[in-house]
Amino acid sequence: MASVGLVNPQRMHFAEPLALQSGARLRDYTLVYETYGALNADKSNAVLVCHALNASHHVAGEYEGQDKSEGWWDNLVGPGKPLDTERFFVIGINNPGSCFGSTGPMDVNPDTGKAYGADFPVVTVEDWVDAQARLIAQLGITQLAAVLGGSLGGMQALAWTLRHPERLRHCVAVATAPNLSTQNIAFNEVARRAIVTDPEFHGGHFYEHGVIPRRGLRVARMIGHITYLSDDSMEAKFGRELRATGLNYSTQEIEFQIESYLRHQGEKFSEYFDANTYLLITRALDYFDPARAFGGDLSRAFAVAKDKKFLLVSFTTDWRFSPARSRELVKALVDNQVDVSYAEIAAPHGHDAFLLEDTRYHGVMRAYFDRIAHETPGA
Repeated sequence: MASVGLVNPQRMHFAEPLALQSGARLRDYTLVYETYGALNADKSNAVLVCHALNASHHVAGEYEGQDKSEGWWDNLVGPGKPLDTERFFVIGINNPGSCFGSTGPMDVNPDTGKAYGADFPVVTVEDWVDAQARLIAQLGITQLAAVLGGSLGGMQALAWTLRHPERLRHCVAVATAPNLSTQNIAFNEVARRAIVTDPEFHGGHFYEHGVIPRRGLRVARMIGHITYLSDDSMEAKFGRELRATGLNYSTQEIEFQIESYLRHQGEKFSEYFDANTYLLITRALDYFDPARAFGGDLSRAFAVAKDKKFLLVSFTTDWRFSPARSRELVKALVDNQVDVSYAEIAAPHGHDAFLLEDTRYHGVMRAYFDRIAHETPGA
């Protein structure tokens, strides 16, 4: 199927400060975004796609940069694809605090004239949703046909139904959860410690020293990457295969192919991702918990979203955001008599399955967006 083609990122500046959950304010900030497809006459066919941890606004198509890069969800978004850009106007927004163009730790703090670094305010999923809502309003869109996201993006899609329920009709949340498990918070903490204990971190102000805490970023990525894959997929791809023809009896060098793969992933990540951004985004993951304000009662939290329509999708081998977590959300929605569809896909790939092309998964997504299109005049 065709791609949306070459895409040019757009920028929108906001002079009005953004009030954050922490009580801080982000002032004079910019958001980078991309759009695909055309907005219909009554602006009712817009779909916002929320990005996950290490992704960005570049959802689909290609852009010409230092390297030509394909959008991270290009297999799902485009002409004739499950989220069909011949029917829908699709928007991808880079969240504040990121390192892909929107205002973040590498940008100048207007209060000091220096890079924010570790002084960039802590941001939450709710803060991102509020920032996205401002940009959507500036595009003249009063109500989105849907908000879609996977993993951390799925949390943002859920948060839209709680913070701005009148501004969307459908929520599509894939491979996500109502909050992180204790184990997931633990993984995030180990990854953060790897970064902040790197001698090149300099308390988060490493930009001033002209260095990057690459060692910490590499280890953080290796830890995270393990959680995105299933045991079965790692076994099938690497097994216990050695890198060389025999054992080297070394505690320092690479012996197994899986070690080589993880080191490659860590090295690649450290070349393009910002350490402070990694700390901010993993902490936003930790904080997300809409039931907290309701004494842990998830059903009460979602009462405000009772007139929305939902699709939740999980994957059987996803042990980071397991199907049981999606079923918690389904129960909370059913308790509120919400229109909810749920698909649990048998896939061997673990958490990363939401990014991959799978006939059953994409069939579910296509059918649901067909439903949305049929409900949307002019889509």
